[in-house]
Amino acid sequence: MRRKGDLTQGSITGTLLRFTLPMMAGSFLQQCYNIADTLIVGQCIGADALAAVGSAYTFMVFLTSVLLGLSMGSGTVFSLYYGAGRMESLRRCVYVSFVLIGAITLALNLLAFAWIDPILRLLQVPADIYGMMRDYLWIIFYGIVFTFIYNYCAALLRAVGDAVTPLCFLAASVVLNIGLDLCFILLLDGGIKGAAWATVISQCVAACGLMSYTLWKRPEIRIARSDMHFDRDSLKEIVSFSSLTCVQQSVMNFGILMVQGLINSFGTAVMAAFAAGVKIDSFAYMPVQEFGNAFSTFIAQNFGAGRSDRIRRGVRSAFVIAVAFALAVSVLVFAFAKPLMLIFVRPDEAEILQTGIGYLRVEGAFYVGIAILFLLYGYYRAIRMPSMSVVLTVVSLGTRVGLSYGLAFVPGIGVWGIWWSIPIGWLLADVLGILYYCHHSDSRKARSAIRKF
Repeated sequence: MRRKGDLTQGSITGTLLRFTLPMMAGSFLQQCYNIADTLIVGQCIGADALAAVGSAYTFMVFLTSVLLGLSMGSGTVFSLYYGAGRMESLRRCVYVSFVLIGAITLALNLLAFAWIDPILRLLQVPADIYGMMRDYLWIIFYGIVFTFIYNYCAALLRAVGDAVTPLCFLAASVVLNIGLDLCFILLLDGGIKGAAWATVISQCVAACGLMSYTLWKRPEIRIARSDMHFDRDSLKEIVSFSSLTCVQQSVMNFGILMVQGLINSFGTAVMAAFAAGVKIDSFAYMPVQEFGNAFSTFIAQNFGAGRSDRIRRGVRSAFVIAVAFALAVSVLVFAFAKPLMLIFVRPDEAEILQTGIGYLRVEGAFYVGIAILFLLYGYYRAIRMPSMSVVLTVVSLGTRVGLSYGLAFVPGIGVWGIWWSIPIGWLLADVLGILYYCHHSDSRKARSAIRKF
């Protein structure tokens, strides 16, 4: 009998797409948290506020990437045990990871409050938006614990094949977020602080709702008293996967944060253009990012079940889907760069508009690079090789940061050097990941790892 959420049976392409679509919709709604702030702030408050929120968003992505990486790593372990049918081991790992990541979240939250000013100085935030960005971040920090709870419960449910429930709770909170944005900013004149409080309250609703559902509706993964102990094997497994996935996410977003600091040195106009461009980027390649995460869960369950034949066919199917989608999106973003920028930027802000269009036309032509990279990240996490995902991230981001700082101040290149460094980093990481896959997939070591689990 097929278990609920079992990805080890059925049509490969159909299974992947049915599991991915709710995750894509959920990621789309997650982006709406930040898009709502950016859109309303940019149009109703002005370019300075847009730059402040955009730069704050880049820092928050870095901060929450630690929690997201830990949750994703734990989710891979959950998928492996669920695919193998080892439910007792699954519940024990759920307990260990929740306590471990919860403690890290509290420590991270305290450090964020304590180091807010040194961080803003490190990011070279211009004086004219320093106060706004600090006010926004100070309030957003109150929501870090809710970010952990939501992402942890979502990772757990997705690991056992349920991508729909996280989407439902997120949808409700996004509607609430947009409503609170309009209320706090337009009706109550709360400014940038109002936008921050709207996000925190909405995150709280999503987190508390999803946790309640998980405890109530999924008894097979509900922790019992007998599961509440830290055995060495469970702790080792969780720490191994979670720490490496956390390192991957943190390295990736630390590199982005370093580039944000470089962009800040070019002034408010470039900051605002980059803030809008990144939001469009997030929407453009969000589907292939979530497809990579769904692909990782698919591979992990089949790895746990010993289905090497299904893994190989899944890789081929996923590659075709991701590349085809990325190419179609590239054409659309390149062609409609100006209308997309006008969503966030007023028509009279010509410098911001032209800078943002240039950014989108460079990035938009090469989304296939990041699509392949997301698949590689997911694949190596799922086959118990998260260290390879870290290597690919270091190559991609190391290239991006090195080229950005090397080219940005060359006369005649400037910010174009930052824009071009991004797809070059994707390409180099893709080449390395594919070459290693071709070697590893044919090796005896890969086949024996599946049998051993």
